[in-house]
Amino acid sequence: MCFVDLEKAFDRVPHGILWEVLWEYGVRGPLLRAVRSLYNRSRSLVRIASCKSDLFPVHVGLRQGCPLSPVLFIVFMDRISRRSQWLEGVRFGDHRISSLIFADDVVLLAPSSLDLQHALGRFAAECEAAGMRVSTSKSEAMVLDRKKVACILQVGGEILPQVEEFKYLGVLFTSEGRMDREIDRRIGAAAAVMRSMYQSVVVKKELSRKAKLSIYQSIYVPTLTYGHELWVMTERKNVLLGESASGDICDSISRDP
Repeated sequence: MCFVDLEKAFDRVPHGILWEVLWEYGVRGPLLRAVRSLYNRSRSLVRIASCKSDLFPVHVGLRQGCPLSPVLFIVFMDRISRRSQWLEGVRFGDHRISSLIFADDVVLLAPSSLDLQHALGRFAAECEAAGMRVSTSKSEAMVLDRKKVACILQVGGEILPQVEEFKYLGVLFTSEGRMDREIDRRIGAAAAVMRSMYQSVVVKKELSRKAKLSIYQSIYVPTLTYGHELWVMTERKNVLLGESASGDICDSISRDP
């Protein structure tokens, strides 16, 4: 697999290509004009100390903080993904998956390094055509195999580093395909949350038991169980998780009147 990093992803989206993509996806007429109106008069300037440049038009980048920007970026990236899509990928049940994309977090999947290089080349080419750029210094390759297998991937003549582990969407993946370290990380993160909550929540008499349980369920439990759908549990891990989930916090809360 290849974890692809895009250089300044939100800031590099060309407005002209974005309007083409929206048109292709059926966004036309008044709706397209309304979206374009948000950008048509975009201006910027450069300030150095107390000096300011003249205003100049901005033709690239999505508006920071605008609730529409993530949607526009998803549509923009979807076209890149579809155009670079290929038939190999990795089989999961009845499906073949060649890429995972969440906003600008991209993972390319392939059964061999040759196929992965082909997929990466196509993706990088589509990114360049759309005004985006793959960051070779931050993109990394990883092979899911218990044995160490070399995977040499290149973008624009630059070789991507190969790693033994990578954190994707907050979940730690290792080349061995085991989730033990990720489970330990979750337990450690939950323990840190428990320590921070102890004085402010657990022993605070002003909070009712119902309020404490609500905070426990909304903060502590999600921290402990984030990404648990991927875990393969052993008896030891089950015991550790059970002890973490029903530890001192629950005991202290349950003793409250």
